[in-house]
Amino acid sequence: MPVHLKAIAIRSDTFPARECYPFSLPILQRTPSVAFRSPVTFFVGENGSGKSTLLEALARAAGIHIWKNNGIARAGFNPHEDKLHHWLSAEWTDGPTPGAFFASQIFRHFSELLDSWAAADPGLFEYFGGQSLLTQSHGQSLMSFFSSRFKIPGLYLLDEPETALSPRTQLALLRILHENAEAGHAQFIIATHSPILLALPKAEILSFDHSTVQPVSYRETDYYTVYKDFLNHPERFLP
Repeated sequence: MPVHLKAIAIRSDTFPARECYPFSLPILQRTPSVAFRSPVTFFVGENGSGKSTLLEALARAAGIHIWKNNGIARAGFNPHEDKLHHWLSAEWTDGPTPGAFFASQIFRHFSELLDSWAAADPGLFEYFGGQSLLTQSHGQSLMSFFSSRFKIPGLYLLDEPETALSPRTQLALLRILHENAEAGHAQFIIATHSPILLALPKAEILSFDHSTVQPVSYRETDYYTVYKDFLNHPERFLP
């Protein structure tokens, strides 16, 4: 099945400030490009490895809006933190493709905006499960969004979508990803810590735990080995 986004090049040789985040991340300095060969690609790696940073930059490079609430005060300001996308070059199959960016920490802001728009046009809720996302539990609202939004052709960038989802609900999300990827209209790039989602057949897993971004198999991931070891011998992980 074809993908919308084929690859991105990282022009690290022209980074403006290699000592400042995100340009200071070694993996971004050492990885010249990342190819996307599957309708579903997972980014995995330890916290701080750069997977979410690259995912956000991909969204901006693709022209996909990120629903951030920027009206809050900040103790410090880094003028470079949202600029990585200027040093990415995207290679498309048939030109830039619209889509959506999801991150749990900004989903509440999106849900509030949707409610305010629906006050004037209640029909908007039909695109997100038929009711206000704010009237559902966090997990229910996420699944209403996923099941409705992913039916629309496009490129979907998801940052830890398993947040607030029970294991059974993660299995439901796994099926949604599989069905929409198999339909051939949706491409997903997902940063995750979930061994359930990583088990998706035919998905490619890219690890950020090496000197460069590298493909790994499902059973090579820490998520698989750590969870497997813990479930088999939980006593070993206790004081």
